[in-house]
Amino acid sequence: MAMTGPSGGTQRRRGRGGRRSPMAEINVTPLVDVMLVLLIIFMVTAPLLTAAVPVNLPETRAKPMDNPEREPVQLSVTANETIYIGEEPVSAAELPARLEAIKRADEGADQPRQIMLRADKSLVFGRVAWVMGELNRAGLTRISMVTTGSDSAP
Repeated sequence: MAMTGPSGGTQRRRGRGGRRSPMAEINVTPLVDVMLVLLIIFMVTAPLLTAAVPVNLPETRAKPMDNPEREPVQLSVTANETIYIGEEPVSAAELPARLEAIKRADEGADQPRQIMLRADKSLVFGRVAWVMGELNRAGLTRISMVTTGSDSAP
């Protein structure tokens, strides 16, 4: 039975002294705005996350490797035979000592760190072989050659 008020109409009974009940809807517009801003930020910064040392990589039809568990060491050799570990240039004389330091840092790990070797395609193979020999001599034998993918590599 509904209660009638002084004007003869029905009144709704409000709980707790006539306060409004909480709104049961969620406004998703701010959430969508934030997600679109994050998407734009990631789209702009993703191309910048590649290695900063410009190397003209050769093309191959090799399949991409699985992502390693630990961050690999980027070793780059540019067209003018400058060697970089990460983004830091390293002279040929100090390369063996730097590789030994990387090996010593990995001694407590269950697996040695992956070395990603990026060599310019215009280099003479002897220079790349020398760098690979230094890696092997230091005990860093998990070496991957970085190339660009192609369906019709020469």
